[in-house]
Amino acid sequence: MSDLSQIVKAYDVRGTVPDQWDERAAEALGAAFTQVLNATGEPGEAVLIAHDMRATGPGLASAFAAGVRAEGRTVIELGLASTDMLYYASGALGLPGAMFTASHNPAQYNGIKMCRSGARPIGQDSGLADIRDRAQALLAGGERPAGAPQAPAQRRDLLPDYAAYLRKLVDLSTIRPLKVVVDAGNGMGGYTVPTVLGDAALRALPLEIVPLYFELDGTFPNHEANPLDPKNLVDLQRAVVAHGADIGLAFDGDADRCFVVDERGEPVSPSAITALVAARELAKHPGSTVIHNPITSRAVPEIIREHGGEPVVARVGHSFIKAEMARTNAIFGGEHSAHYYFRDFWFADTGMLAAMHTLAALGEQSQPLSLLASVYERYVASGEINSTVADQAAKLAEVRAAYPEADADELDGLTLRFPDGAWFNLRPSNTEPLLRLNVEGPTEERMISLRDEVLERVRR
Repeated sequence: MSDLSQIVKAYDVRGTVPDQWDERAAEALGAAFTQVLNATGEPGEAVLIAHDMRATGPGLASAFAAGVRAEGRTVIELGLASTDMLYYASGALGLPGAMFTASHNPAQYNGIKMCRSGARPIGQDSGLADIRDRAQALLAGGERPAGAPQAPAQRRDLLPDYAAYLRKLVDLSTIRPLKVVVDAGNGMGGYTVPTVLGDAALRALPLEIVPLYFELDGTFPNHEANPLDPKNLVDLQRAVVAHGADIGLAFDGDADRCFVVDERGEPVSPSAITALVAARELAKHPGSTVIHNPITSRAVPEIIREHGGEPVVARVGHSFIKAEMARTNAIFGGEHSAHYYFRDFWFADTGMLAAMHTLAALGEQSQPLSLLASVYERYVASGEINSTVADQAAKLAEVRAAYPEADADELDGLTLRFPDGAWFNLRPSNTEPLLRLNVEGPTEERMISLRDEVLERVRR
């Protein structure tokens, strides 16, 4: 019997199939999800279910649907979808949903991202722990009785509606012609990009799309669909230069994150994209709040203020970001991991909409992307560096004590800020014995010096 405590994480379900979980566990999770929806009075009589390109997705999704239907709710099967397509469906139809994906994890993994109606997130403190416990009890009780009544199921294709909605939010029809290399990593970007950016039935866009790895293949034969790892950007970087492209876009496996490469093949930091999109959204909604996490560049709150907005810091993680956005009615939110959240998208994250904002900003003026992005990249960052430690709390306390002169913030791990503008954040992983370090400095020399000094203390 599956031990669901091993696969139910802080924000979602994630584990290897079939050794950590299988279709029987998926059916129990579907039933438990529906029980929680019913117990909390969740509106609507249906549940949306979608899956990505992983080979185990259809079977797990079908089993989950059986659990939902046995508890009395209709199932609307969306079939293949990106995670932000599922969020679109949840928001547009006002229904709860479940997306079967393991995002950027290797091929043997699969998982579930669940949400309430309006794409409201479900995490450990908002129903996921209850779902886990109910599902574990169902598994312990044995198989569901044969002939259990089943609510109906129906099938819907929402890809055209999703694409049309995004096109309404960002108009790309009048920008200058751009050549765009897109690396889908054999993930769901290969399914959504041709419709969102290339469907002439919606309206022909002045974009020449150069596709890389658009074939849907959950074994990831070319590289992992994880653009956060620099080695997975190499093919895109080479292709941008080889094709003389204006920009490169890389999506992760479920296409809810988007990474950007400039015309030289150089990565544009997610902090710069956060600041760029924030400036565009604030131009439409002056004075609005914009959310960022403690690991984004200090240029982000600076630029938000310069454009008349109010920056608010939230902890890393989509449930924290979405909750803070809803509380403050924020127009936009960005994370260092390239998750981008929009009020116009039910406070949910969508890499595609962030990509469209970047294309619009580039296409509305004549500068190359490297010059455009330089306005938003004011400081030098290390990127995230992981270190294995025996005692996370003790090591954090040791590092804090070493810098009594620094201004400390413990909203999310430990953030120390220095008078010269340098800072670092050291935070524990929720699932592994790791500390994650991010450092930023006013110069590369200062960043490297601080980075090496902190790593020496963490690792000794």
